[in-house]
Amino acid sequence: MSGTAQTNITSSSRVAFRERVMMGTVTSVPCCIFLFINVTMLFTLRSKAVFCESSRYILLFNLLLADTIQMTLGQLMYILSVCNERLTYPVCGLLVMLTIFTNEVSPLTLVVMSLERYVAVCHPMRHTSIVTSTNTALAIMVVWAISSLNILVHIVLLLDFPFEDLDTLVMKDFCGVLVMFLGSMSEDYDRAFVSFVFVSAAAVITSTYIGVMVAARSASADKASARKARNTLLLHLAQLGLSLLSTIHNSVVGSIARVVTRPVLIIILNTLYVLVIMLPRCLSSLIYGLRDKTIRPVLFYHLCCGLKLKPRVSP
Repeated sequence: MSGTAQTNITSSSRVAFRERVMMGTVTSVPCCIFLFINVTMLFTLRSKAVFCESSRYILLFNLLLADTIQMTLGQLMYILSVCNERLTYPVCGLLVMLTIFTNEVSPLTLVVMSLERYVAVCHPMRHTSIVTSTNTALAIMVVWAISSLNILVHIVLLLDFPFEDLDTLVMKDFCGVLVMFLGSMSEDYDRAFVSFVFVSAAAVITSTYIGVMVAARSASADKASARKARNTLLLHLAQLGLSLLSTIHNSVVGSIARVVTRPVLIIILNTLYVLVIMLPRCLSSLIYGLRDKTIRPVLFYHLCCGLKLKPRVSP
């Protein structure tokens, strides 16, 4: 009986190991592909002077940088959970704070990018004087400063937790954003801040879209430019919606876990992780890399490792 029990334990351990390897592979392969595309896009936006000097491409670089960092941190924490690794509270807190930090940069950058498109269409004569490299750098600094203040508030709320009463600093659960909300105040604050950011961003992007629509009806407007800006703003709204989905991912998973079996839950978890967490972080590269005629040849050139399609953009 002892030998049979030992055999069953060994067999179940092998099954659990195969499940972990399969889950890690299913998510790691798409993540590596998305990271390769994003890193190539970041390199592309620094390969030509036209990209480094244009405010539009500088803002795109900032958006892609935040999304790439977010994707990397998310995959790291996912792999740690698959491997059953338990972190200490300080290490997990650092990873979670970096995740929250970069997560708020994306919607705020989309707001700035939408305002830039609005100025380009509705005030074309003043675009060069308003949207300068200095003003763009200042806007990016404001975006990162707002995210930094959010992190400071989270740290203050975390310090209020009595860590000295714990027997050990090693966490009992896997590292994640919700796990580090050690008090109700932290969770309430995060929910309020996220709601404020996304509602404000949606209001600004919608307002700029309406402004572009009104400007497109005027006789003096550049119809092609207005139509392209309108489509870009719609894409910004879609990106914002996908980013919002990623913030409610854990709540959705928690609800699903109560009504499905474990094998089904694992499939749903992996599918949602790829579609809701990783894919939106790569959409900016795909959208701008395929739509923008200036970026497209250079991006394809670098994606093909210089083997095909020599770029025709002047240095």
